[in-house]
Amino acid sequence: MKTSRRCRSLLSVSLNFFALLFSITAFMTTYWCVGTQRVPKPKCSKLRTHQCIDYGVNETDPNKVVYSWETGDDRFLFRQFHTGIWLSCEENIHDESERCRSFIDLAPLSEKGMLWLSLVSEMLYIILLVVGFSLMGLELVHSSNVIDGLKLNAFAAVFTVLSGLLGMVAHVMYCQVFQVTVSLGPPDWRPYNWDYGWSFCMAWASFTCCMGASVTTLNSYTKTVIEFRHKRKTFEQSIREEHAREAFGYFREHSVHSISKSVEVYSSQSLKSGRKTPIPADFLDFSDIAGSLGEEQC
Repeated sequence: MKTSRRCRSLLSVSLNFFALLFSITAFMTTYWCVGTQRVPKPKCSKLRTHQCIDYGVNETDPNKVVYSWETGDDRFLFRQFHTGIWLSCEENIHDESERCRSFIDLAPLSEKGMLWLSLVSEMLYIILLVVGFSLMGLELVHSSNVIDGLKLNAFAAVFTVLSGLLGMVAHVMYCQVFQVTVSLGPPDWRPYNWDYGWSFCMAWASFTCCMGASVTTLNSYTKTVIEFRHKRKTFEQSIREEHAREAFGYFREHSVHSISKSVEVYSSQSLKSGRKTPIPADFLDFSDIAGSLGEEQC
């Protein structure tokens, strides 16, 4: 029982640790959603000679109009961007650096409340994961004491389940806010195409590990309680059987002792009074009596 319970505790702690690690990584990174943005090409200059629009210069007649024959998507650049809960970063078309903006400022006014609620839920999700991990660690240390281990196990399961529910709500609300921001956000930010990134996958992997840890903890608690009750029932049954055997032996010993004592008292009284003690018929062997009478007659 101790070995299996310790193995279940180790599994719960491991799953909770991975859930905590994945959630913190996803919360701090900016790759929840990735994609491209379509921006107009800048005007060509001496420093920039490619990926730009060259309108040309007519040195003989400055008033003459020069046309650019680039049409459609040829007039635009497609820069990469990645967005997290806090920040949204995109490539700078003028150099190789990135420009980052607060995603809270990019979200529409109607969605800011839901975005803040998503942020609070995500932080509570991480805090409850920390609490559940601490309780599971204490339960692993106190594995020798079954009662204390069960109490810690129960609290750890409750905190882990609550953290998983908060994490799921936070992830779903963020997805909704991002989809609305894609349609109603600033024109210079709206993505041309986008998809979910590795931070988003890591956030849902954290939720999966959290639910696995909660299920494992509840299973360990239930199985430990069932085993404890079964052992207690077996112990109580063995105690009752032992008491029954002791009581039976006690009454049998005292019954035999009282019967032998009564026979001795009755025999002594009969000898003192000079009367013969009647012998019960059950104790007489008539074959022996007949044999003795035959011997006397001969």
